[in-house]
Amino acid sequence: MKIALTGANSSVGTNLLAQAASQPALSFIAGVRSPSALEALPKSEQIEGRCISYSDTAALATSLTGADCVVHLAGILIEGKQTKYRDANVDATRAVVDAAKAIDAKHFVFISVVGADAASPNAYFRSKGEAEAIVAASGLSATIIRTPILLGPGTAGASALVAAAKNPKAKALGGGHYRMRPLDIDDLNSAIFNACEKQTPGCANYELVGPEAIAYCDLITKTARMIDPHTTLTVGSIPIGFTKLMAGITSTLRGGGFTPTVIDVITQDEVVEHNAHAELGVTLTPLNNTLEKILEH
Repeated sequence: MKIALTGANSSVGTNLLAQAASQPALSFIAGVRSPSALEALPKSEQIEGRCISYSDTAALATSLTGADCVVHLAGILIEGKQTKYRDANVDATRAVVDAAKAIDAKHFVFISVVGADAASPNAYFRSKGEAEAIVAASGLSATIIRTPILLGPGTAGASALVAAAKNPKAKALGGGHYRMRPLDIDDLNSAIFNACEKQTPGCANYELVGPEAIAYCDLITKTARMIDPHTTLTVGSIPIGFTKLMAGITSTLRGGGFTPTVIDVITQDEVVEHNAHAELGVTLTPLNNTLEKILEH
């Protein structure tokens, strides 16, 4: 089976492609936006890197030709001057869905986020909810997987966590009391592979989160103690209201970046009604094991 990935140079994409050797029956079309990103992809005879554009559906379909399954990873949390949620999260998803239909892909996998809702007042969550609706209405056999913060070597979440855990004066927004359900990135990869293999008819929407709910401040402390069992680290507080005010001013002047929208996403409790790890065929990695992998790396 051949799997096409968009956003193949993301942490999820590169981690998934790094497992190509353990999936000898699979080959990959790795879609990225630029030649420099193409050069940074893992090297393997199973991986064919292709530059793609979301602005030309016909050309995108040509780039994805040959894929049995399309996995759409691409998207943004932080907007820039030239990259907005509407373009990167909604319009790009529509383009990839149209391309998947044009090449008669057997299945479509969309990686979304816990909290996605087309009616959300938060622009990021709203854009992901609108993207989900596009996938659901496409008529494609599809799997939507909503994820929480992802942890594993090379992820942004892991880098920020380790940096905080090594800082004796660590601080977090609001003291880090918002609750998270960190998911091991390898568990997400397993879910993606399983979804591509099963190719269940219709569109199914799942929430996949880690096995342990934990406040971010406690996650920092846990990581710090794994680094140094004798640490006395306590997590200080960064006022959320003032930070949102300053972020609103600076992001307006810069045309993007760290915005109040992003702060609301980061500090929202990750709550799910049902963890779909069983339906997705995933045995969840214990949080301690995930942290050990990160620290070993």
